Amino acid sequence: MSKPKVLVARGIFPETIARLEEHFEVESNQADALWTKAELIARLQGKAGMFSSGTERIDAEVLDACPGLKIVSNMSVGYNNLDVDAMTARGVLGTNAPDVLTETTADFGFALLMATARRIAESEHFLRAGKWTKWAYDMFSGADIHGSTLGIIGMGRIGQGIARRGAHGFGMKVIYHNRSRLDASMEAECKASYASKEDLLKTADHVVLVVPYSPASHHTIGAAEIALMKPTATLINIARGGIVDDAALAVALREKRIAAAGLDVFEGEPKVHPDLLTVPNVVLTPHIASATVPTRHAMADLATANLIGFLTQGKAVSPLNPAALAAKS
Repeated sequence: MSKPKVLVARGIFPETIARLEEHFEVESNQADALWTKAELIARLQGKAGMFSSGTERIDAEVLDACPGLKIVSNMSVGYNNLDVDAMTARGVLGTNAPDVLTETTADFGFALLMATARRIAESEHFLRAGKWTKWAYDMFSGADIHGSTLGIIGMGRIGQGIARRGAHGFGMKVIYHNRSRLDASMEAECKASYASKEDLLKTADHVVLVVPYSPASHHTIGAAEIALMKPTATLINIARGGIVDDAALAVALREKRIAAAGLDVFEGEPKVHPDLLTVPNVVLTPHIASATVPTRHAMADLATANLIGFLTQGKAVSPLNPAALAAKS
């Protein structure tokens, strides 16, 4: 009996390829080429499954051109690359990789907050350019983190991890805004109190965004929201590109309407809005919040387990749209 065929759409650990080859006929992209939609469709012909990095767009056009596709397994927790409704209607399962990157991403969110508040990147550029010739009392003076107010928009697992780090590690007052309020026991564990979005933006010294992307969350932070923030505040986005209006943020940073920003994600990434590259008071990182070796292995392992579980036993570990199975039948 022949093995099902799967496509690995981006470069990945050799161990991941080897594990998949135990169960499938694998076509892999270890050269890590960026395929056009037409090239992706051509590669998916005859494939039952796809291992996705989370950057490959799977929409109705792709699905209609690839009727044999049964599952797309993202190795990311985010899945805005997947048109889940279109997949469900066509009986194609989507999976993602939740939980395994929570603590690592929370670590990075806090690291980016600290780098932004304390102007670490800006001061390093100054030093490397040979501009440091003397000490000055106000040289790269930033904002305190300990004892300040931390505002978190999006209080899922990662948001909760950031809250615990702030409250327990730095004695911060933590406020949060979420679509639904946490139960009292979780609020107590995170030492966090609920606030409206408007009150959070007006009150927080540091605002961290950890909301999933959807059309409803597009430009959660735009010019109007930035205008509510303190001029001394910092804004951190480790959520998804499109949560922040990057053009409006660049204007606000240049005009010092807020003190600084730290961004790991961008609208239209890997492209970055050119205006963000011209302001000094922003820390920019290339979507690396989950980038530790153990965590990336764990993400790849979960995506692999989803493919193996579904295509060999009909059961995925972390399905996004189990209703797709009913549609297929």
